[in-house]
Amino acid sequence: MTSINFSSQRSPVYSRNGIVATSQPLATAAGLEVLAKGGNAADAAVAAGAALNVTEPAFSGIGGDMFALYFSADSKRVTALNGSGRAPSALTLDRLKTDGFASSIPPFHPYTVTVPGACAGWCDLIQKHGSLSMSEILAPAIRLASEGFPVAPITSYFWGRGVERQLKSALNGHELTIDGRGPRAGEIFRNLGLAKTFETIAEGGASAFYQGEIAESIVNVLKEAGGSLCVSLDDLASHTSTWEEPISVDYRGYRVYECPPNGQGITALIALNILEGFDLASLESLSVEKMHLMIESMRLAFADSSWYVTDPKFSNIPVNELLSKDYAIERRKLINTQSAVRNIKRGFPVSSSDTVYLSVADKFGNACSFINSNYMGFGTGIVPKGWGFTLQNRGHNFSLDPNHPNALAPRKRPYHTIIPAMVTRFTAKNAKNAKDSENFSGLSGSKESLYASYGVMGGFMQPQGHVQVLSALVDGGLDPQSALDLPRFCIGVEESGGRVAIEEGMPQETYSNLEKMGHPVYSVSGYERALFGRGQVIFRDLESGVLCGGSDPRADGCAMTLV
Repeated sequence: MTSINFSSQRSPVYSRNGIVATSQPLATAAGLEVLAKGGNAADAAVAAGAALNVTEPAFSGIGGDMFALYFSADSKRVTALNGSGRAPSALTLDRLKTDGFASSIPPFHPYTVTVPGACAGWCDLIQKHGSLSMSEILAPAIRLASEGFPVAPITSYFWGRGVERQLKSALNGHELTIDGRGPRAGEIFRNLGLAKTFETIAEGGASAFYQGEIAESIVNVLKEAGGSLCVSLDDLASHTSTWEEPISVDYRGYRVYECPPNGQGITALIALNILEGFDLASLESLSVEKMHLMIESMRLAFADSSWYVTDPKFSNIPVNELLSKDYAIERRKLINTQSAVRNIKRGFPVSSSDTVYLSVADKFGNACSFINSNYMGFGTGIVPKGWGFTLQNRGHNFSLDPNHPNALAPRKRPYHTIIPAMVTRFTAKNAKNAKDSENFSGLSGSKESLYASYGVMGGFMQPQGHVQVLSALVDGGLDPQSALDLPRFCIGVEESGGRVAIEEGMPQETYSNLEKMGHPVYSVSGYERALFGRGQVIFRDLESGVLCGGSDPRADGCAMTLV
């Protein structure tokens, strides 16, 4: 395998007629095709998401989960869709112990499969915000799957790794290989099983996925894989996605939205609240001072979210307290500006009671921040026979500690890493009076204007990417492409004080000084730079309404516009 140069020479994309930004050019083209038919941001997002399932199955698919934030030009509101699935009704901690899983479940075991939420999420997003039929929306993905497509180079690399890691040993994993190997760059890959899946959904909607032949195949393959406690027909038939009030914080006059728990978007918001107390705009983008403050803020945020993020139907999560400015002040005091703090612990707020990301903005003023994932690449790698998609292993994120808020329980949603983001502006110009601006409380109101639809995919990197990219936009004044091009850091969250990966391209002086300050840093280059996420950003100019998009150089994709 030849090495690859990740240096970006891309210019930002400007448009008045809509932008689609994804990690695959063919998926971007699928979204644009739907926009050209008169579709809106929701229609194009699902079209691109389905095309990503075809062209980048090592990261995403209909056998996984999805989340979305949608900004409506008509209502000026942001809505949040939770398209994540739940644990099987038969899977309990006691039963796991009986089966010999007292402390953990192997990452690709059938017990890690939660109900796939993506299909219901796609259909619910279109029902609420879309304007086209599912047959029109899924047409580009069906064509790509049935006729075949040339595989992109970075995708080929990670597809090959997934074959060795999961598909070779997983039931029916060969359906996503060519003679037992991953497709090479430029090689044509056809997925007739996935084309059949999408055709079935286009005709019968979500019920055609959660009931009938596809559902039966999901249950049968899991039983064959060795799990009597796995997802059942009833688990599939009873699945629902949920519309929720997004959570948000004000960051220097910008309202930053995330989906609420069970997603980890709250991690980014906690960190932004802490960072707001520092003058980051006065610091160079890649200076040791700025990197240190951001790393320490992220450590504090993860210390909280790793404990508190869970399914809110099973635990009382103190969201408002965690996101309060007063709590941020107290947590900010723990940061030593001269050295790293080791063994950061979670706070105690007083309570009152592997992945694809894409962004779409249309000519009507709507925007959709959309994310879909199998987790750990191909998920379990298990394929329902003849249907061409793998089943996720999101249940691996459950804790098996019965005292942990994120402990496994029947029909519970696990801690989720995939998170989309949306940013609005609330200024005196689009407020009726100054009092409106002062009272910007954070609820999605009638006087907000779209600023950015963005996200950075990649496990626990995602909130870290959200914070670093947003700071580049707001504090650094960079355009979307330049913000995505900047080298990043990624802290390990497995334990307090975990190692800090530093991307190739970070100034050597910054790297050396972070090490001197006590950060356990190490350098990452080449294909392993996927660790730092693969983001997409679409920005809207408040005055002219012109859109500006960027796409991460760490993936094969691009941002493109309609004529």
